[in-house]
Amino acid sequence: MGKVTGFLEYNRELPKSRDSNQRIRDYHEIYLEFREEKTVEQAARCMDCGIPFCHSGCPLGNIIPEFNDAVYEQDWERAYEILNSTNNFPEFTGRICPAPCEASCVLGINKPPVAIEHIEKTIIEKAFELGLIKPQIPAKRTGKKVAVVGSGPAGLAAASQLNKAGHWVTVFERDNRIGGLLRYGIPDFKLEKWVLDRRLNIMEEEGIVFKTNAEVGKNINAGDLLEEYDAIVLCGGSTQPRALPIPGHDLKGVHFAMDFLSQQNKRIAGDKFMRKDDILATDKHVIVIGGGDTGSDCVGTSNRHGARSVTQIELLSKPPLNRPEYNPWPQWPMILRTSSSHEEGCERHWSILTKEFTGDKKGNVRGLKVVDIEWEVNKETNKPAFMEIEGTERELPCDLALLAIGFVHPEHDGVLNQLGIDLDDQGNVKDKNFQTSLEKVFSAGDMRRGQSLVVWAIAEGREAAISTDKFLMQEESILEARDQSFLRVD
Repeated sequence: MGKVTGFLEYNRELPKSRDSNQRIRDYHEIYLEFREEKTVEQAARCMDCGIPFCHSGCPLGNIIPEFNDAVYEQDWERAYEILNSTNNFPEFTGRICPAPCEASCVLGINKPPVAIEHIEKTIIEKAFELGLIKPQIPAKRTGKKVAVVGSGPAGLAAASQLNKAGHWVTVFERDNRIGGLLRYGIPDFKLEKWVLDRRLNIMEEEGIVFKTNAEVGKNINAGDLLEEYDAIVLCGGSTQPRALPIPGHDLKGVHFAMDFLSQQNKRIAGDKFMRKDDILATDKHVIVIGGGDTGSDCVGTSNRHGARSVTQIELLSKPPLNRPEYNPWPQWPMILRTSSSHEEGCERHWSILTKEFTGDKKGNVRGLKVVDIEWEVNKETNKPAFMEIEGTERELPCDLALLAIGFVHPEHDGVLNQLGIDLDDQGNVKDKNFQTSLEKVFSAGDMRRGQSLVVWAIAEGREAAISTDKFLMQEESILEARDQSFLRVD
């Protein structure tokens, strides 16, 4: 490594955030500028650890110590080449990834881990600044045509890789803009959409065709697509939300989180929709049900709407502040996390069971009945179970309820049913090495593996591209090479 003693000399440091009272007035990214020399110091903290567990912690297998070393040497071109060899979209993961690589950092055993996510973001932004990122147009085309259904992170990664291999790629998106979850599920204060558009412009220059308002299985016949294209890659995501079947769930003001978040992103983008369908938190008592990242995004968006109060409740117990003994390094630490949205204002409660939504005579939600619960291990099944705590029943004021309790599987009505794709026991696409029950059809991302992280979706898209390329060319895929600079590009 460039500075073997760096981890002893420098403490972990990250960019500071804008003042919360100021940033909740807009939807721009929250972080202030961070001097380049500070990032170099953070890269110097990477140890000569022998076995870099960060590799296995990263779903993409990013070659982290090597790009850290290049940053320490301020060789930005080499740093970018290393990062680009495994990650198509570092500008996305460098902003919204929970950084499982950092959880596996060897330094993290007894000190704060290396700031890998920040370094990754800095590398890609520096590469754009220096003009290192140019369209990589294939010099040779195979003549094979591939349809990618869905333009989220998995679809974009698959499209990017298959285009590199020389195939003609068309991406079909049912919405009116490209990006899927990146466009509609991630708030702008975490990922401004110019970041996405910048990458999409490059992909278009590389020869990838994007078609919007094109829902395969609805206004585009999936069978026709099967005849026209040599292969199809399904990347439609896990979009069937998990319901909360309690009394009053159909009252006005009870919404799925993604409807709330996607509408706000469309509002910022200037997209039009019926005013009567507005979901706004302004001057309302908001309850967010679900303690994950999506719930946190609802908190941040509600604060920006000017909610009267924001409360987030979670069925599970409050996580500990530090790793428990049963959750040792390098496992993902099951600890309490406080997001920037929580810091902007939110009451958080754990071990809460929702019982009933209550409403007024006009059918509007006005309250949520809850009860505290206590978790214990069932001696017969050896599985966690909860019991209600007597005397803790109460009703919380609620004018807007946002259900952020996850997704169960992809939507079956549409392309999956139309093609007759086999599903597994969970309702996800059943596959063998990303190939579905139809020989020409492949799948990747949440549609195949279930609800997961953006970084996993990108990794899945890359792997599905390898399987698709092998099928198309009937030989080993050139996409399997670590160094892909030799691919069919000018």
